[in-house]
Amino acid sequence: MLKIYNSLTREKQIFTPLIPKKINLYVCGVTVYDYCHIGHARTYTTFDVIVRFLRWQGYAVTYVRNITDIDDKIIKRAAENKESIQNLVSRFTEIMHEEFKNLNFLPPDLEPTATGAIPEIIELVQKLIQKNFAYQAKNNDIYYRVRKFESYGKLSGQNLENLQIGARILPDEDKEDALDFVLWKSAKPGEPAWESPFGLGRPGWHIECSAMSKKCLGETFDIHGGGSDLTFPHHENEIAQSVAANDCDFARYWIHSGMVQINDEKMSKSLGNFFIIRDVLKEYPAEIIRYFLTSSHYRTQINYSKENLDNAKASLTRLYTALLGVKRSEKLKPSEFTQRFITAMEDDFNVPEAIAVLFDMARELNKLKNIDLIQAGLLAKELLALGNILGLLNSDPEKFLQGGNNSQEDFAIQVLIHERAEAKKSKDFARADQIRKNLLDQGIILEDSPSGTTWRKN
Repeated sequence: MLKIYNSLTREKQIFTPLIPKKINLYVCGVTVYDYCHIGHARTYTTFDVIVRFLRWQGYAVTYVRNITDIDDKIIKRAAENKESIQNLVSRFTEIMHEEFKNLNFLPPDLEPTATGAIPEIIELVQKLIQKNFAYQAKNNDIYYRVRKFESYGKLSGQNLENLQIGARILPDEDKEDALDFVLWKSAKPGEPAWESPFGLGRPGWHIECSAMSKKCLGETFDIHGGGSDLTFPHHENEIAQSVAANDCDFARYWIHSGMVQINDEKMSKSLGNFFIIRDVLKEYPAEIIRYFLTSSHYRTQINYSKENLDNAKASLTRLYTALLGVKRSEKLKPSEFTQRFITAMEDDFNVPEAIAVLFDMARELNKLKNIDLIQAGLLAKELLALGNILGLLNSDPEKFLQGGNNSQEDFAIQVLIHERAEAKKSKDFARADQIRKNLLDQGIILEDSPSGTTWRKN
């Protein structure tokens, strides 16, 4: 029985989809004006694992992850770069897809763009105006009346009076209340704009996701997700817009992933501790980064550090070492390990507990390798199947443990392994031991088994 921590109710709830065995899931995507950072990777690793597990459990999941391709930041960056908005957006969208593929993210079923949903955005704004939840200011911008939506703040736990204390109206704004937020921005010289019943302009940020989710999944859907930094104001505003316009529930379950800290400090460009995915991939293989991002509970904050990435490498090494030299079975025979894995994942996607099951399997596999090769093969198949649900253990064990594809180094090591085997055949055990020691001094560990000798980096 699957239980999910619902950010809206602040408690774990038994998950019941609107349609049995079908799940509609919307996750807020990237604003494509810059390189994706490690915080993005944490969020989308979380939802990639969730989608993989739900599908493995037999749910038909429609996974929607949008792209924000028009926004103040995009307009500003394109002007700074002296390039067209279209070129900027296309360039960073392509880079994002490449990096997400490297991290073994499943592609979303639908990837709507804000500019592709302009008619739906205009229709939603019109509805809100008709229902008096929105108004056109003297500067022709359209604003949402926050105080009119009685349950505003329910998701984030914000109090309107407390919000009022810090709220202010900027010089270029012309709204009734400092709490109101923009739905449609009137056209400014040199900026992209679209025709609408309320004049030439472009959408505000929050209205985009309300329109795109409705376009792809309908007025009410099962799960809405994103990073915890989006809870307020973005997700709070989405609820206010969608419920007011459609007179029905919006998303029934809300899932938020925790933030990434850098050496126990908040990640920010101003502190100079801002890490983009492409730079991290230059230092660590993608699977190690993925393991690091996956191995903590998705709702917790995680600390990005070299030490934690090295620990992730060591953990993966233990799993791959167990798989090394085992011929996996062709058939999958689930055991009590699989049931334990399911129990962990059904408890709000508790990946740390699920990974603990994988390590129990690895310990058992290390024992079976020297006792029962048939049972070892069955367990290896099961371990790989469960690892794949987390997007892990997709590499060849030998290649992973050898740390890369340096063919010259591989060849030299294989020559020494062959020389050692010949020395053992001729009973020159001193020479065989010396070769093992020489390789160990270079950080190369030899492992003998009935099927031959394999090697890995220490």
